[in-house]
Amino acid sequence: MTEEHSRRLLFKVGGAALVTAAITGVKTAQAAPDGRKVRPVGRHLAYGADPSEQVVISWQQLEKVNGPYVRIATKGSEFGPKIAAELRTLKSEIGWQEGDHSFPPHGQDPMYQYYLHAKLNDLAPATTYFYVVGHDNYDPATSKRPNEIASFTTAPTSTATTPFTFTAFGDQGYGYNARKLTSLAADQSPAFHLALGNLSYAIHGGTTNVEGGHTDTDKYDAARWNSLFAQNEFMAQTTPWMLTLGNREMEEWYSPNGYGGIKQRVTMPDNAWNGSIGIYAWRYQNVGLISLDGNDICNRNTANLDHTKGKQLTWLDGQLDRFRKDASIDFIVVYLHHAPYSTADGGGAESVAQQKWAPVFDKHKVDLVLNAHNRVYERTDPIKAGKASKDGTTYITAGAGGQALDKFYKNAPESYLGNENNSGTPTMRCYKKNSSSSTDTKVTWSRTRYRGYSIVAVDVTKTTMKVRALNEDGVLIDELTLRRR
Repeated sequence: MTEEHSRRLLFKVGGAALVTAAITGVKTAQAAPDGRKVRPVGRHLAYGADPSEQVVISWQQLEKVNGPYVRIATKGSEFGPKIAAELRTLKSEIGWQEGDHSFPPHGQDPMYQYYLHAKLNDLAPATTYFYVVGHDNYDPATSKRPNEIASFTTAPTSTATTPFTFTAFGDQGYGYNARKLTSLAADQSPAFHLALGNLSYAIHGGTTNVEGGHTDTDKYDAARWNSLFAQNEFMAQTTPWMLTLGNREMEEWYSPNGYGGIKQRVTMPDNAWNGSIGIYAWRYQNVGLISLDGNDICNRNTANLDHTKGKQLTWLDGQLDRFRKDASIDFIVVYLHHAPYSTADGGGAESVAQQKWAPVFDKHKVDLVLNAHNRVYERTDPIKAGKASKDGTTYITAGAGGQALDKFYKNAPESYLGNENNSGTPTMRCYKKNSSSSTDTKVTWSRTRYRGYSIVAVDVTKTTMKVRALNEDGVLIDELTLRRR
């Protein structure tokens, strides 16, 4: 009698611990006796290269499950058959980690994270689908769990002219400010969101100024990914998040190039070449979009400097050429983590990007480049050949997504809508290779500077892209309209 009571009590306590794990990301326990006790968490969506017919549904299980699947339905229809999901397991040794929570003494070592991904193809354009995610003995479609039914809408066809909005920010992490900005982005009703790298801050510090790719000095907590996905689920379960890689995504514990972890957690198109990671092209109606791996050109965080050996640059040139030859594409947007042009301190600007990538942007008349890395908001005048030009590319740093803010280099004054300030001389800081020293250049193209939490929202029509920057309270701090050229 006593033994039976103890077992029941232990199971009850274990169930409570599972609920805690969804938020704190503590180490997972052994698999439950059956799947009915294991709820899916952290749902997030991504588009494929053709968002009018391709969507990826991803989520996390805090324990290993059998038979994971997705079921979809259109309005007024029954949920269809089970679509099998791919299980990707990520193993993290506790000895690697320095968490901001305590690891329970009776938990597993190593800890395991289970990520599920279901790729949906041949969907109908401009159609809202409802979906549930489940596994053996767990089907929200038949077990009266309406709160677990989510939805997404595929893009219109590429020839459609429907106005749409997308949002962007980077360096999010998790916490109060990060949640508030996710809510603000969701309020814009975007068709998709661009997450500009340094996503979870699982790498959250070290004894050097270089994070990512240095397992001897980096402080790491794999469970911060659990917190990130749980935090963003309310938006990401309905709005695709398209990710690009930052220096903190170089988690060398999982693979030599550091990208083994992110490959388990998310699914992007990754169509630049066979085996490319975080480098891909896609389009949404009349906008061609390209994600680049900024670690390839970063002098300060050198773990993956030039790791593609010029392959990314060659692909970029060819892909931009294909976009520009397509008469149905009116605008080109490139997004990455590191800043080609910026006057912020912290990450500074990337001289390699200026030397190798910017001329290609000029050649193909890229309209907008979005990046993060510096945790501020900054917009340049259009830049061509390194100087302000009406025929150039506009660069925007949108890195104030939730983590501690940076400063502008040499205390250049803020200047934004309603608070314009032309005093002082903004200075671009470009770090030398693998060094804390830099080359400093005074510039005239820094048009808007704001040191506060913020998001970018871009409203697209057939002939214009209106770029809006909103602070954490939703107040407009910058606005610019780009016209088709």
